[in-house]
Amino acid sequence: MKVLYADHTTLVSGAQRSLLELLRGLPDDVEPVLASPPGALQQLAQDAGLRHVPIRATAGSLRLHPVHTAKGVAELGVIARQLRGLARSEGADVMHANTLQVGLAAGLTRWTGGPPLVVHIRDCLPDARSGRLVRRWIGATADELISISRYTADCFGPPAGLVIANAVDLDRFDPTGVDGSAIRRELGLDPQTPVLTVIAQITPWKGQRDAIEALASVRSEHPDAQLLIVGETKFTFAATRYDNVAYLAELRDRVAAHDLGDAVHFLGEREDVPGVLAATDVLLAPSWEEPLGRTIIEGLAMAVPVIATNVGGPNEILDDGSDGILLPPKEPERWAAAASALLFDSDRRRAMGERGRAKALQRYRREEHSARVCEVYRRLA
Repeated sequence: MKVLYADHTTLVSGAQRSLLELLRGLPDDVEPVLASPPGALQQLAQDAGLRHVPIRATAGSLRLHPVHTAKGVAELGVIARQLRGLARSEGADVMHANTLQVGLAAGLTRWTGGPPLVVHIRDCLPDARSGRLVRRWIGATADELISISRYTADCFGPPAGLVIANAVDLDRFDPTGVDGSAIRRELGLDPQTPVLTVIAQITPWKGQRDAIEALASVRSEHPDAQLLIVGETKFTFAATRYDNVAYLAELRDRVAAHDLGDAVHFLGEREDVPGVLAATDVLLAPSWEEPLGRTIIEGLAMAVPVIATNVGGPNEILDDGSDGILLPPKEPERWAAAASALLFDSDRRRAMGERGRAKALQRYRREEHSARVCEVYRRLA
């Protein structure tokens, strides 16, 4: 069975890393072909031995705009023609759209007689006219929708009923095989220095500013506590919802205002995330909302206790008080109190980490995730 996978962007974020995990876990009887714009995702796919074909990129904003929307529709039309041609030339049995944006283009392909279409629901659409239009089109043209969490399925609405959570590479994210000392040496930190970490793209809704505010309070009880901010401003197009470049400058201003220049480390994009997590005492996920929370699963796999937002998918990952802590977003004082208490209690951190690792092994294996997705392909093909 041949499956044509499609993505709309050159950038690599959580959706693209999750796609790569899916592709790496496919059984031998499924032949994948990945269509995406030339760039970082193409390189990672080829490094993994996966076949790649280039298609047009689009900024992919799902907001209505007098200029950007017209340009985006034209780009999606080009992508649809490319996918239609690829589906024919490759003899694809199924097409899998990795994002809603490319799902819009793939829907045109399906509408004109293309192969059965699976669309992955990885985000929550705004409750606005643009969101309603996207839901209506995707719902009408896709043969199956796969949501990464019950939260995203409920946000999308019927018929997004099939939920398959993302998986992680549990061999790569294995605390017994990763040493965080190299990261600490790189940053000039002692083994005993308390370390909090946020791993996410730099954008307001990921809550890095609240993490900085929380650190300022944590240091009243843990004066040497540090914060690692891992990620970059990935989406900087004119059509992007937030001015992420300005937000990064704002974060640096907040660090300076709290005199935290020696305590907050902007590490940018890292490929050694397991090592960063091994150097972490508490992982923070202070998003305003979170469709699922891939880094939360990675934290569990690395036996790192997690404090996460209680809005969205983290409620489906963490058992509050057992393998993590769930808190309302935008309340940095509460986050500071929870993080400070964990830093004081190494036994509790260790117990949380052990329970988290056990859950990751039970729920988030790559091969099982891929097998469930392949069941959908076989049913459709």
